[in-house]
Amino acid sequence: MQTRNKMMDDISQLMTNAMGVAQGAREEAETAMKSMIDRWLADRDFVTREEFDAVRAMAQKAREENAALAARIAALEAKNGD
Repeated sequence: MQTRNKMMDDISQLMTNAMGVAQGAREEAETAMKSMIDRWLADRDFVTREEFDAVRAMAQKAREENAALAARIAALEAKNGD
C-alpha cells in the first residue's frame, strides 16, 4: 500500500508541476501578445486618449474665440454702419 501512495504523490507532484509550466506559458504568451500589439499600435501613429483630449480642448477653445471675434467684428461693422 505504501507504493501506491508514493505513486499517487508522484502523479500529484507531476500534475502540479505541469500546471505551473502551463501557467508560465500562458503568462509568457500574454506578455508576447501585449508587446506585439503595443508595437503595432506605435507603428500606426495612433494618439493616446490624453493627447486626443488635449487637442479636443484646444479646438473647442479656438471655436469659442472664433465666435467671440465674429461677434466683435459684427458689432464694429454695425457701429461703423457697414
